[in-house]
Amino acid sequence: MLAGILGILFGSFGVHKFVLGYQKEGIILLSCTIGGYILGFIGSIFIIGCVFFILPFATAIIGIIEGVIYLTKSDEEFVNTYITHKKPWF
Repeated sequence: MLAGILGILFGSFGVHKFVLGYQKEGIILLSCTIGGYILGFIGSIFIIGCVFFILPFATAIIGIIEGVIYLTKSDEEFVNTYITHKKPWF
């Protein structure tokens, strides 16, 4: 339940991945979010930078989708999928 709520609220930062023990996937989400903001702000000087703001938006959508998926699974199904078989994405 905690991973689902964190996925919805802070999914773009990968917090739900870190809670489940998926450090690599959490770092990917976190770096895409921070990198997207940095490149977006720097690039906004050159007009094309607005394209980079898609990265944080995309990671937020991924977090929301995963959070909803986590919350809709039964406890047994969740443990079997994400703890036992270590399925890192969706």
